[in-house]
Amino acid sequence: MKIAVVMDSFKGSISSLEAGHAVKKGILKADPDAQVEVLPIADGGEGTMEALVLAKQGSYRTLQVSGPLGETISCLYGLIDAQTAVIEMAQAAGLPLLPESKRNPMNTTTRGVGEMIADAIKLGCRNFIVGIGGSATNDGGVGMLEALGFEFLDGQGNEIPMGAKGLEFLSEIQLQNQLPKLKECRFRVACDVSNPLCGENGCSVIYGPQKGADQREIAQMDQFLKQYANLAKNKIPDADETAPGSGAAGGMGFAFRTFLSATLEPGIQIVMDELNIEELFKSSDLIITGEGRLDGQSLMGKVPIGVANLAKKYHKPVVALAGSVTKEAGNGNTCGIDAFFPIVRECITLEKAMEKETAKENLALTAEQVIRLWKAAQIRG
Repeated sequence: MKIAVVMDSFKGSISSLEAGHAVKKGILKADPDAQVEVLPIADGGEGTMEALVLAKQGSYRTLQVSGPLGETISCLYGLIDAQTAVIEMAQAAGLPLLPESKRNPMNTTTRGVGEMIADAIKLGCRNFIVGIGGSATNDGGVGMLEALGFEFLDGQGNEIPMGAKGLEFLSEIQLQNQLPKLKECRFRVACDVSNPLCGENGCSVIYGPQKGADQREIAQMDQFLKQYANLAKNKIPDADETAPGSGAAGGMGFAFRTFLSATLEPGIQIVMDELNIEELFKSSDLIITGEGRLDGQSLMGKVPIGVANLAKKYHKPVVALAGSVTKEAGNGNTCGIDAFFPIVRECITLEKAMEKETAKENLALTAEQVIRLWKAAQIRG
């Protein structure tokens, strides 16, 4: 029997690979002859870089870049082959990089993301996988684009101030000094939201509050971004601030799509493509997946449903294991998950359940029982 194990990380507890190997341990206890292949996986958000670097036996590059407030910080990006870089926006412009007292998207910049891209281009990279979750910014990606040579100027021909507040002064966009090699680059952007750039469902209104903006600032930022989008259309006629995902990460979706000809795709799809998981599933008898919490959000582009959708293309059975499950998790049974199981075996505190060794042990024990049931059903069938 061949079993594919593709577990998401249990955030705050164990990594994707640790979860996968815990499941493998339980499988082999129930069936020592099983052929088990473990692949790390992520949905395009936190952990995506790690999953791809591990699976591809890649490497990390440490770089000094501009942080959310323009300060110099150290960050990482991944190299998974000679031409492919994996970048997480949160490394340079993430909300967790700022204390609550300093969170305000009027002031924060995406410049560090552009600096990572520029560095990777110098190394020879032409293919980019970019996760844009967890941002602290709402500058429409202008900071990133400036680091790549695009110019955003005020009425006097000067570079506008950083952050969303700088967009108030924007009167001209210049494209001619962008890095020449950008035209050779391909960007796949992990984007799991469909918000437009502006309006009542735009990035300022929907995500501004969690980034520290008040109602007055939210209204201002929305107006600034609309002005930015109109100027972009003057230079790039197919610029479309209403396109799904344009409002992702404070307008980074718009910047990538408009100025870098990027594709915005579900994160789980990008990761599964890069890891060639489809080929693994074709030859497997059973797929085991899971994450820390299986709930209603799991049905919206998260790992278990993405895995299940692909597995069902080949009529493969799918079992999901989770640290906890909610009532809404039952909807997963209509989305390709044949059965799911919580792994906690006794009444314990959340802190205890999330301890690394506890989580791994519970995963292994639950996986063992799943395989014992599977074998019994196969014999009787």
